[in-house]
Amino acid sequence: MEVIRDIADFPQLSYAVVTSGTFDGVHIGHQKILRRVMERARQSNGQSVVITYWPHPRLVLFPEDNDLKLLSTIDERIEQLRSFGIDYLLIIPFTKEFSRTSSRSFITDILVRAINTKLLVIGYDHRFGKNREGSFEHLKARSAQYGFEVEEIPRQDVDDIGVSSTKIRRALVSGDIETANRYLGRKYSLTSYVEEGDKLGRTIGFPTANLALPPSHKLIPGNGVYAVWATVNGERHPAMMNIGLRPTVDGKHLRLEAHLLNYRDDLYGKTMTIEFVEQIRKERKFSSLEALQAQLAQDKRESEQVLRA
Repeated sequence: MEVIRDIADFPQLSYAVVTSGTFDGVHIGHQKILRRVMERARQSNGQSVVITYWPHPRLVLFPEDNDLKLLSTIDERIEQLRSFGIDYLLIIPFTKEFSRTSSRSFITDILVRAINTKLLVIGYDHRFGKNREGSFEHLKARSAQYGFEVEEIPRQDVDDIGVSSTKIRRALVSGDIETANRYLGRKYSLTSYVEEGDKLGRTIGFPTANLALPPSHKLIPGNGVYAVWATVNGERHPAMMNIGLRPTVDGKHLRLEAHLLNYRDDLYGKTMTIEFVEQIRKERKFSSLEALQAQLAQDKRESEQVLRA
C-alpha cells in the first residue's frame, strides 16, 4: 500500500475506485465497504483508494471535547488498512480551513482533479463537505457531470452488522473485550514502549513490563486484569496485563503493566504491542501484598487457560 500525505503527490491512476471516511478502528462495518472497493477495483483492473483524515475531525472542530477516545492512532490505522490490501491511502490533514471545504469543491478538487475517481463507494447515509452538506443523492444526480459512478452500501447491509465505533468504545471501557473484538473482526490492541517502573512486581514474583501511556486520545480499556498477547521484536508471547491505579499500594496514577508468562529477558526501551483477549477481573484493593500475590497467581492460571483456548 502506498501512503500519500500530500494530495499534490497523488499519482495518475487508470481506474480509481475510492472510498472516504475516518475509519477509526477499521471495524467490520468499515471492512464491508473496503471489501466492496477492492472487489470493484479487481473487476475493472483498477486501483483501490482510501481517503482518510488526521487528526480526527472532532479533535479539530471540538477541541474542548477531551473525552473523545479513538480506537486507533493514525499509525495503527495505516497498518490496519495495509493488512486489508488497499492499494493507495491518501491522508488529508484535517484543519478548520479544510472543514470549510464545500461538497462541490471536495468533489471537483479532490475526487475529480486530484484522484481522477471512476467509482466512489460510500456507506449508507455518508455525508461530506462543509456542514455535511454532500450526500449520496447529490452525487447520484450529478455523476455524469462529475465523470464517475457512485455506489452506496445499502442501509440493510449496514443495519444487519449493527456495529459502530461508539459501540466498540463502550464495550472496551466496560471491559467487554469479547464484544469489542467481535465488532472489530480482530483483537483490540495498543502499542507503546516499555519504561522503567518501581519494580514492585519483582518482589512478589510477578515482574512486569511497564508500558508508557499511549497518546492521550487512544482508548485504554477499563481498569482490570486481562489475558493478552504481547508482541516484542516480532515474537508473540502469552501475558496478563493490569490496567489501573494499583489501589493495594495506594497508587495515584494510571499504570499499564504486562506480565509475560514465559519471558524473562530485559524489556526496557523495547516497543510492545498488546492484543486484548479477555478481562479476567476488575481492579480491586487487597488487604495485603500477600493477598494480592495469591490473587495474581490465580489470575495467571486463568490467563493461561484463556490463551490456550
